[in-house]
Amino acid sequence: MPSPEPQDLPLEELRQKVRAYEELAREQEAIINSSSDGLWICDGDAKVLRINPASERLNAIQAAEVVGRNMRELVAEGFIDKSATLEVIRTRGKVNLLQTRQGRKLVLTGVPVFDEAGALIRVVVSEKDITEVDALNRQLEEQEALQERYRNQMLEMQLLESEQRRFIAKSPCMQKVLRQAIKVSAVDSTVLLLGESGVGKGLFADLIHKNSSRAQKPLVKINCGAIPESLIEAELFGYEKGAFTGAQQGGKAGYFELADGGILFLDEVAELPLSSQVKLLRFLEDGRVTRVGGTSARELDVRILAATHRDLQAMVEAGGFRLDLFYRLNVIPLHVPPLRERRDCILPALRHYVELFGGKLGVARRFSHAAQEALLAWHWPGNMRELMNLCERLVVMTDAPVIDLADLPADIARRAQETRTASLPWPEGATLAQVVEGAEKAVLERARERYQSQSRMAVALGVDQSTVARKLKKYGLE
Repeated sequence: MPSPEPQDLPLEELRQKVRAYEELAREQEAIINSSSDGLWICDGDAKVLRINPASERLNAIQAAEVVGRNMRELVAEGFIDKSATLEVIRTRGKVNLLQTRQGRKLVLTGVPVFDEAGALIRVVVSEKDITEVDALNRQLEEQEALQERYRNQMLEMQLLESEQRRFIAKSPCMQKVLRQAIKVSAVDSTVLLLGESGVGKGLFADLIHKNSSRAQKPLVKINCGAIPESLIEAELFGYEKGAFTGAQQGGKAGYFELADGGILFLDEVAELPLSSQVKLLRFLEDGRVTRVGGTSARELDVRILAATHRDLQAMVEAGGFRLDLFYRLNVIPLHVPPLRERRDCILPALRHYVELFGGKLGVARRFSHAAQEALLAWHWPGNMRELMNLCERLVVMTDAPVIDLADLPADIARRAQETRTASLPWPEGATLAQVVEGAEKAVLERARERYQSQSRMAVALGVDQSTVARKLKKYGLE
């Protein structure tokens, strides 16, 4: 049965239908306006019929600026760079576009609306702001990277903690080089260990080998300065049968071949003669060596660690070391600080080695306060090697359980006396207050150099941090 025409409906029923239509229109209006996604509604010819408040916010425009205008005009004027509406009209299908507007990243989805005859009558484009989603994804990626970094740092800290006991690394500079050594252990890069004689460069080579992927392979150590120049090439690279007078019948493998799969530590690399430097450079470039007297090259898998106490750059300038080899060796330089620059390590090292050598001899030894002060004032030209030898000597030669100032070598005791005299100057005409201030300033300068931070200085000096800060300011030592 056909629906009655509006004029055939009773007046009250007509009013109810009008109210229902109005209510439906208000609901639709509320839904469109409250949507967090932007909406553009155009007719079939791309004329803008309306946009919602979300679109006004996302595009920083007012509806009055675009309603009634054609999308083609807006694109031509540069108002927008690309129109999803025009793409829908061109393809007569659903379209997705990615655009950046007003610094925000938007995903545009255009949908065509057809009438019963198939004519395009509307295009509805929704705009979804994915800026926060992208930011959240970046945050998640950054958090994952941060977690991975923390995991690596925890592993490094565990290694550092165990190695600190072995290396007696109490000073920040020593802890820094330990961290660097642990980090480079994980890669196959060439490492150049720099530092004075006796600082422990060989121990760092052991550390790198132990924590590397080559730990199960050999670590071959060679002191380049201990081999006669006439034999060094044969020792490093090996030789074939009959290569020279006195050569073994079957030839001999060199240190490079012995280290295949592992690490070769070239201590005192600056002592290599120029002819050997050429062959070392060639190996670093192509990983191949040729035995003395041989004609065929052997390909080897060897990581190179080198060490020297000499200034290689100065040697390069003087013509004693090849520049190209220096750059090949100096991929990752690690400078091991001398003992006088890591004074926090001195007393722990002294106690450690006195206990170590005392344990071997079955005796107990310790240092008096005066002896400790004297040993702290010593400049340790032989570094850790000198310290170890001195501890062994004191344990063996001292009869009393306490090692005192009189038991120390004369030059160490004499330097301690000179240091004490120089540390308390009494200029002529100075008052007691001036002398006290001078001594206080000297103590603060020494504490700042040794402990680096105000909190550590305060603990060492037995005062609170505010006192340290105030006195540093007073003497211009901030």
